[in-house]
Amino acid sequence: MSDATKRFAAAAALMLFAAVFLQARQRAEVFPARAPLDSFPRDVGSWSGTDVPLDNDTLKVLGPGDFLLRSYTDDQGVPLDLFIAYFPSQRAGDTIHSPQHCLPGSGWVPIENHPTSLVMKEHVSFPVNRYVIRKGEERRLVLYWYWAHDRGVASEYWAKFYLVTDSLRMNRSDGALVRITSPMYPGENAEAAEQRLMPFTNSVLPLLNTYIPR
Repeated sequence: MSDATKRFAAAAALMLFAAVFLQARQRAEVFPARAPLDSFPRDVGSWSGTDVPLDNDTLKVLGPGDFLLRSYTDDQGVPLDLFIAYFPSQRAGDTIHSPQHCLPGSGWVPIENHPTSLVMKEHVSFPVNRYVIRKGEERRLVLYWYWAHDRGVASEYWAKFYLVTDSLRMNRSDGALVRITSPMYPGENAEAAEQRLMPFTNSVLPLLNTYIPR
């Protein structure tokens, strides 16, 4: 297949997706019942959390939605942050923002990117993004993924693909970004930091469908 043919096929696919999405927008959207994010448990496993208020500029960039930023610490005093951004509707252009676009603006520079996967009990494993970011001498590990309708994906492009198909199939365009961030110890590699986050992550996963409907 020639490059011109590939470009035509890609353009045709995008036009088809746009047409399908616009058709879905003409119907009344479904908004399933869900619990608000401010009721998310403050005690998760051995971690206890404190809410971190989001400033007005951040809320303005995020757009209409339900957001949670909470700092958790365990009995060892090591902090980690949980951020969940839930959008009840993405039909009006208020779509989920990729953390890749926000990190450089806040002074953090990605220095390592290695996709990984998470496994939920009685659920198929799904891919997530794993980044090591740096600001000066400080490093952090970031895990993030897109979650909607009991489905996790790492790619924002797959998230947008499912946004269109779910709008047509379910008449819903809701979805969320889930991000877990933790400082890294001096000399600690990404694999060790990831394993350190797993108990917390595994405790969060079963809770998601209460706040991000299936």
